[in-house]
Amino acid sequence: MTARDDIRALLRAHLADPASQWNLGTFGAIAEFMRDSNEPVQFTDKTHVLAATTARGGIGFGDLTDVTPFASESATGQGWNHRIALCLPDAACAMNRRTVLTEIGPDGDALREQDREGILFDMGLDTLQVDICIRTNTPVLIEALRVECGRPLFEAGNTAMAAIVAAGPHRVFITRFGRCEVYQPIPPADGRSPEGPHTHVLPKLMRSGRTHAATEPVPEGLVPCAHLVPAHPIKDAMGLPTPFDANAHGQFQDLLERYGDAALVRLKQRVLAAIAAGAAPSTIPAPRDRFARHALRATLRQLALSGDALPGLSAWISAHDERRADDAGVEGAGADDTADAYGHAS
Repeated sequence: MTARDDIRALLRAHLADPASQWNLGTFGAIAEFMRDSNEPVQFTDKTHVLAATTARGGIGFGDLTDVTPFASESATGQGWNHRIALCLPDAACAMNRRTVLTEIGPDGDALREQDREGILFDMGLDTLQVDICIRTNTPVLIEALRVECGRPLFEAGNTAMAAIVAAGPHRVFITRFGRCEVYQPIPPADGRSPEGPHTHVLPKLMRSGRTHAATEPVPEGLVPCAHLVPAHPIKDAMGLPTPFDANAHGQFQDLLERYGDAALVRLKQRVLAAIAAGAAPSTIPAPRDRFARHALRATLRQLALSGDALPGLSAWISAHDERRADDAGVEGAGADDTADAYGHAS
């Protein structure tokens, strides 16, 4: 099996799993796709297209030749997040980086055939690895946007954004190897994001110029363009706590060994072996690297929530995870633990 076939098999398996979630975009601007277990879904599995769509949105992938999957975990609040970043080399990830509202024309690459005559407009947000667009076949909105084409979206006096919010067109986020489309209406400024597929565009975070969260140990030279978030062992799709799911945990640990940072995987294995052997916490010196600290804390939290009786675990938590020393792993991760620096619930 080639590397591309391996990645395609990974994506195919998780597109078929309603417990897996997806996001595509950049730091501060992402489109998210998820679906309910009983929600009708249309799969496309062709040579150049691998996709899943529902009435609320869709995610699709094309040429995966240069894509590198990278799995990681990071401690958050009293729990942890996990994900697989789908990365491109930094020299190959750049999109068009338009800085003004731009009409692209009919969206011939739309995931659903019925959307391919819709007119695509790049919002001109100048993001490195993603073009952030809207798509519409509504004549009134098309004309309103054409009037403002050639101007920055947030320029004083530009009426385009108000027209977009009022009309709620499809949002289409496009990278070099895939796209995410959201069909649900845009919530009002003071409203909550809808359940299911939705987008976040947070200019304050985007101004940082980061391509990904600081807690995500993406290897040098790679840029994450999308993320796969498999089922989590201690929280559901809404970030609410659930009983520890050993199967989900084991499945992600397999992915971590296959696609994760080898040094962090070795650290995790050393910690597990030391605790199983009854060794003292001093066996593993406190890591100086922030990503190693995250790996160690996530490992301890996973052990604490697994239900295994490990007499020495509380001492390890006290030594290496002071934020959890007071409860020694009794509580699961709540919804507020799922918020990461992308500005969304992962």
